[in-house]
Amino acid sequence: MRVHTLSFKQPFFLRSLLSVAITGAFSVVALQASADMSSRYIDSDGDLVADIPADESQWVDPDTLIFAYTPVEDPAIYADVWADFLDHLADATGKRVQFFPVQSNAAQQEALRAGRLHVAGFNTGGVPVAVNCGGFRPFTIMAAEDGSFGYEMEIITYPGSDIESVEDIQGSQLAFTSPTSNSGFRAPSALLRSEYGMEADEDFETAFSGSHDNSILGVVNKDYEAAAVANSVLNRMLARDVIEESDYVSIFTSETFPTTAYGTAHNLTPELQEQIQEAFFSYDWEGTALKAEFANSGEAQFIPITYQQHWNVIRTIADANGVTYDCD
Repeated sequence: MRVHTLSFKQPFFLRSLLSVAITGAFSVVALQASADMSSRYIDSDGDLVADIPADESQWVDPDTLIFAYTPVEDPAIYADVWADFLDHLADATGKRVQFFPVQSNAAQQEALRAGRLHVAGFNTGGVPVAVNCGGFRPFTIMAAEDGSFGYEMEIITYPGSDIESVEDIQGSQLAFTSPTSNSGFRAPSALLRSEYGMEADEDFETAFSGSHDNSILGVVNKDYEAAAVANSVLNRMLARDVIEESDYVSIFTSETFPTTAYGTAHNLTPELQEQIQEAFFSYDWEGTALKAEFANSGEAQFIPITYQQHWNVIRTIADANGVTYDCD
């Protein structure tokens, strides 16, 4: 699987993406998204995600479900955070459930594609890759009690650096997380190119940290001059006292994007996929480690989403960056 990023030379205004109302523009992106899907999958209903195979012999009904959360600096912390939910998932499905501590976005994508991952949360920018190349079927995200959801991309630096505004990134260093990350790469790349005329590795030096945690700690420790990160991760690290507000300075905050999407591998049996969905929507957060952790970013429940609707803006950002998927 290869993800291609091509040169993009037309104006693209990141701040107005969430209010785009030109249906035709989104239709073009939807057609591109459908064309990008691997030939291993079929999308007969046009919802841009892989159908459950019509041939029952292709269905998978594992004794043990493998679950993975997005890559973080210390996966052991999140094994504990997710433990109660995974017990609930086991009760709902009658399966053993195992937490898989992935070390990188690439490792998580490959595990899904190879059939070693059954239930997962993929980061915002990684969802289109998982959908097109791994047959991922996202159906839920975390939301606040009032149903609101999402996070912003922030560009941060350390106090006393020579970077006081986005313009100051010219000639300096900016850390990204990974090429598939929305807030960690694609959104800031589109912003810097369209609004400030800056190209990565031409107008500023780049580094890839592997995760938002690493980028944030890299800035705090002055390993990176600046970094583009998801502020949901930033807020959780503040709440755990991993960092302090005085450790960094934010010089840019974007519009709101959808957060991590949770879903299933496309070829699990229909009954099992329904049981997994019901487990997410019936989970009682009260008094759990999951609530304690994600309340730090304002999240308190799982709500239904569709890839076709809720990832419109993310597909548009990818399209603006010239991203295509060579999944086969």
